[in-house]
Amino acid sequence: MTMSSQVPWLDSVLVAWFVLTALSVAYVAWDAFTRNPELKVMKWGWLLVTLYGGPIMAAAYVLSCQEPANERHEDFVRPLWKQAFGSAIHCMAGDATGVIAAAAITTALGLPMWQDVVAEYAFGFAFGLLIFQALFMRDMAGGSYRGALRMSFIPEWLSMNAVMAGMIPTMVVLMSRDMAAMHASSLRFWGVMSLATLVGFAVAYPINLWLVGVRLKHGMGTVRVLGHGGHEVAADRRSVTEMPGMEHDAMQGMSGMASGSRATPPQIAAMAMLTLVMLGAGVVVATLFGRWAM
Repeated sequence: MTMSSQVPWLDSVLVAWFVLTALSVAYVAWDAFTRNPELKVMKWGWLLVTLYGGPIMAAAYVLSCQEPANERHEDFVRPLWKQAFGSAIHCMAGDATGVIAAAAITTALGLPMWQDVVAEYAFGFAFGLLIFQALFMRDMAGGSYRGALRMSFIPEWLSMNAVMAGMIPTMVVLMSRDMAAMHASSLRFWGVMSLATLVGFAVAYPINLWLVGVRLKHGMGTVRVLGHGGHEVAADRRSVTEMPGMEHDAMQGMSGMASGSRATPPQIAAMAMLTLVMLGAGVVVATLFGRWAM
């Protein structure tokens, strides 16, 4: 019995969801590109994640990133929980894009589920690291792509593990119950991808909260601060100037970094172990309630 026969109104719900998603994307695009001084890469990040997460992510944009009429964006986004939203959005925009692209390709090729998941992890990590992190944020490493890769690798890997800890069981379990969801031509495929993105974001958010708090990842920034000599939040400036090995231009430009102490190597190792346990737990859930040999 397929999911559609168990829930005959599912397709109608999905149509309504994607209509709301289209409206949400239109609103976020209008606000981000006409009214918000956020970094351009983050504008695209919010747009992509809203495309995948619909009105839920549009609401997150309004609550954590949209500049209020009576407050500067730099000050509005200073709280750590908002900085962590920016970090997680940046991560999800790259990782989820790679995962969804890989899923569309591997399902079209008819590969078994376990190969789908391996490809999705590889594509998601590569796209997130090589493009959304290192390429788009290389100015934070003094314009060096290689430096940006070194700076981004560990934080992106930790965040990716958490993202996939949520996405893998969601995709495997739901697709195991409805073969139509295995094909990109089906509305249910995109429904599964949308839900998996939201679950992945929820699981990855606490990890990104920690990453920003210990200054391993950036949060949100603004073009008024980044390299244009505008207003600069004092706490952000202090945290950046304390970072060793950063170019002067990059230090002038960075924003959205927490002002706490940096993570120690043992702490990073402990977090790596935690994210691997989370990823393993996701695989166990997928094994118990889904099928790998489809």
